[in-house]
This record gives sequence, structure tokens and C-alpha cells, in this order.
Amino acid sequence: MDRTIHEIATLAGTTSRTLRHYDAIGLLAPSRIGANGYRRYDESALVRLQRILLLRELGLPLPQIAEVLDRETSEVRALRTHLDLLRQEKERLDRRIAAVTSTIDALQKGEEPMAEKMFDGFDNTQYQAEVTERWGGDAYARGNDWWQGMTPDQRAAWQRQVADLNEQWRDAAARGIPADSAEAHGLAERHVQWLRGIPGTPAAASDGDIAGYVRGLGEMYVADPRFAANYGGAEGAAFVRDALRVYADADL
Repeated sequence: MDRTIHEIATLAGTTSRTLRHYDAIGLLAPSRIGANGYRRYDESALVRLQRILLLRELGLPLPQIAEVLDRETSEVRALRTHLDLLRQEKERLDRRIAAVTSTIDALQKGEEPMAEKMFDGFDNTQYQAEVTERWGGDAYARGNDWWQGMTPDQRAAWQRQVADLNEQWRDAAARGIPADSAEAHGLAERHVQWLRGIPGTPAAASDGDIAGYVRGLGEMYVADPRFAANYGGAEGAAFVRDALRVYADADL
């Protein structure tokens, strides 16, 4: 059984235009073209589309998705990897919910929240497969060693720094300041300095295409809803992307 492009778009929560684009760039070809010229998609195409959408949720750009699909030809093995990532994300969210609930309970009772419990679920180990997929195992190992080496207070201070930076991005986007303004430039510079302080990221390396990494990261902020949420949604993320691009072009 195969389905029309409109049926697939509806089922997958995407658009016919997107599916045609995937076809045009060689990412997802229709299984066949009917006598009426309509694209038809069979079960194999549906599985490939599911993998594409899962990789998009990880923030991978389309060219890199094509490389991953070509590299891992076993659909079952690839989907099992994705399933592991989804289970890890669910487990992490459950731990975060429990940590926040514990903090609320302590505050309501007039007690001091325990730092050891407050940040359960805020570790970065759930990103191992994702970071390794994008930047290699060494990047994950260095970043993880850095994070695990922090004390609870140091982690809390780092998270406050991130929250403050994100809040300033959201405020600037809400005020509609231009991406090439001095204020946006200052935020972008601060953002890049923050990235440079995280071992394992391309920004922290002494060599490599840092400008390209920063531009690509901006695109990922827009493409991945998890990151876009940090900046108030798609529009805020687009502002961050544009400001980072301007900064990268001028200073990196």
C-alpha cells in the first residue's frame, strides 16, 4: 500500500512543499510517480521519512541528515538508536520533574532545598549520542569531564549564567532591535565567549572553522524547537541566528 504526498504530509505533520523539497535535494524520493503525475510513498519511504524527522529534532541540517542516512543503512538499528535517545529524554524529564517538585515542597515548608537534589536530571549525559553524532566522541568526553568535575554550586552558577544570557536574548528580540545593532553584537560576542568556555565544542578549539560552527549553531537554534524555546520561540531564535551570523562574518 502506498499513499499520496498529501496523505503523508498530513500524517507526518509536515507539508507537501517540504516533501517536494526533500525529493529535489535527493533526501526522500517518492516510491513511484502515478500516471497522473502524483507522487506515491510506500512503507520504506515512510520509515525513511520518520528517520529524517527524528534527525531534524536533533537539530541536524539536511546535508548532515543525508550523510547519516547513507552511513547507517540498517533501518532497524538506526531506529533503535533513536528509541534509546527518546527513552533517555523521557527519563531525564521525569528526573527534572521530581527535582523541581522537591524544590517546591521544600520552599513551601520554609526549608532550604538540597542542592544535591535540585539538579538531578540537569546533567548532560543524555546528549551523549547526539553530541557524538555531530562532533565526535572526543567532544562529548571532554565536555562531560568538564561538567562532572563541577561542584553543585558551580553548576548552579553556570546555569544562572545561561539563564541570564537567554533572558537578555529574549528581551532584545521582543524589543525588535536589529540583528546588526551594537546591542545585538554585544550579545553575540558574549554568546561566543560562553561557547568558548565549554570544553569539547568547536568554539573552544584553537583551530577549526569557528565562524562556520557559530553560523551552524544559529541555524540549529531555529530548526530545533528545544533550542528555540530558550529564546522565546522561532522568531526569537531567528533573531539570535541572525545576530550570530552578523558577528561571525565581522569578527570570527
